[in-house]
Amino acid sequence: MTTLGQWVAGARPKTLPAGAVPVAVGTAAAVDPTLGWGGGTIWWRAFAALIVALALQIATNYANDYSDGIRGTDDDRAGPLRLVGSGVAEPRSVKLMAFGWFAVAGFAGLSLAVAVGWELFVVGALSMLAGWFYTGGSNPYGYLGLGEVFVFVFFGLVATVFSAYVQPGGWSVTAWLGAVAVGCLATALMVTNNLRDIPTDAASGKNTLAVRLGDVNTRRFYALLLVLPFVLVVVMALDRPWALLALLAAPAAVLALRPVRSGAMGRDLIPVLEATGRTQLIYGILLTIGLWVG
Repeated sequence: MTTLGQWVAGARPKTLPAGAVPVAVGTAAAVDPTLGWGGGTIWWRAFAALIVALALQIATNYANDYSDGIRGTDDDRAGPLRLVGSGVAEPRSVKLMAFGWFAVAGFAGLSLAVAVGWELFVVGALSMLAGWFYTGGSNPYGYLGLGEVFVFVFFGLVATVFSAYVQPGGWSVTAWLGAVAVGCLATALMVTNNLRDIPTDAASGKNTLAVRLGDVNTRRFYALLLVLPFVLVVVMALDRPWALLALLAAPAAVLALRPVRSGAMGRDLIPVLEATGRTQLIYGILLTIGLWVG
């Protein structure tokens, strides 16, 4: 019987900043500082958007676990626990868990769609389909090197911009810049995993972007994804000067980048996932505060 701890590990909690940060940044970007501390924020909408983002993240993680597991991609894996690949959970149970979390995201998104507009139905449906078909279906796009595109679009642009969109302030250039920044950091999380798994993914026919780029270029791509958000902070500061607070996350980014630049491989890259998630979380918190202050 699968234990609670194993189910929690299968949800891959270290990746959850990828769901929470864009909601926080998008909500803060929609704040009107002239309206006081709250800035006109409708709090229940922010909370609903957070539930949607986190539920989609967890659902996608379980869906990935299920689909890779039944294909045998995870049979020889250096990374964190995979439920199906390790045999600690039945594939059907993991599949149902994924669908359950997709349902949670759907119900939370429904409340936003009713309050804001039908277009959110479309966005939500596309997000769930993208989460499932990343490694699911007969032709998963994650096996074609498009996984990073999915993460950047849905856990960067979509999650951030639409978190701003559901607020009275709506989206803005600042929201879009913030979306690109957090999208880069979310993508860096995936690149960390895929860099570590190049040997096993290549052997199993999973042609991720890392497999296509190769080890050296993947490390360069990871560095770019960590550096670009700090460049964008300077641009955002032209409208919201306090956004420069996010530059204080630079030391965390350096710590995450150091083992990648030094050539760490296999299990030595596992701590990089946690360090990248920490960088995203610190950056997101500081940028949220900065955008909120103005």
